[in-house]
Amino acid sequence: MYFIFFIISFLASIVGSICGIGGGIIIKPVLDAFGYFDVSSISFLSGSTVLAMSTVSVMLHLKTDRHVIRLSLSTPLAIGAAFGGILGKYLFQYFYLLLPDNNKIGAIQAFILVLLTLGTLIYTLMSHKIKTHHLQNKLAVSLVGLTLGLLSSFLGIGGGPINLILLEYCFSIKHKEAAVNSLYIIMISQFTSLISTILSKSLPEFDILIIIIMVFAGITGGMLGSKLHKKISSQNGQRLFIGLMAVIIGISIYNIFRFVC
Repeated sequence: MYFIFFIISFLASIVGSICGIGGGIIIKPVLDAFGYFDVSSISFLSGSTVLAMSTVSVMLHLKTDRHVIRLSLSTPLAIGAAFGGILGKYLFQYFYLLLPDNNKIGAIQAFILVLLTLGTLIYTLMSHKIKTHHLQNKLAVSLVGLTLGLLSSFLGIGGGPINLILLEYCFSIKHKEAAVNSLYIIMISQFTSLISTILSKSLPEFDILIIIIMVFAGITGGMLGSKLHKKISSQNGQRLFIGLMAVIIGISIYNIFRFVC
């Protein structure tokens, strides 16, 4: 079982680092499909892994190019995402109390994830026909970040493709650059979410060895993914992203039926 957790986290962190989606959007639905833990434990394990991966990836990117992250833009987004992450955590806890049946919560998360991922896939395929914008209002930027953090925290995916789409659509950032800035936003929001969880004493039950294995996989996967990100072309990176979205949609649909039936 431990080997399975390592492989899932390692591969998800590699792809997440390359595409800038964090990896949680892969880890969460895949672990849901295996059904080893309840949804709250999986969300925490996934978020911790993504935090480790994104931190390593951001540090490596900054080491080679300190200007690769648009701090004046991504920092307000990250702050908004941090507050959104706290709201998303409380929203999840509300549903957890409202619906004690974990399967119902898992089905809701899987259904929302299908809608978001499908929308992301359609946007990506049609992006050449869509006019992008240059949003500059700081309040509007923070609200975009708040939305990102809320959705990511509630779904337990630690970021995901919605970061990329909003960076591209709202700020006209190219896909490869958006990936790095997305990881920076994910890092800040996940760190805040972890501190909030610890301070509120709402840590779910989990095997300590599993979280060590997953965090280690996140670190090593993030290191490898950062190197591959520099070598892979923007076009191939987008193809990988599209293929990944299709796979996630399929897994999430499976999870809906698994939770409901």
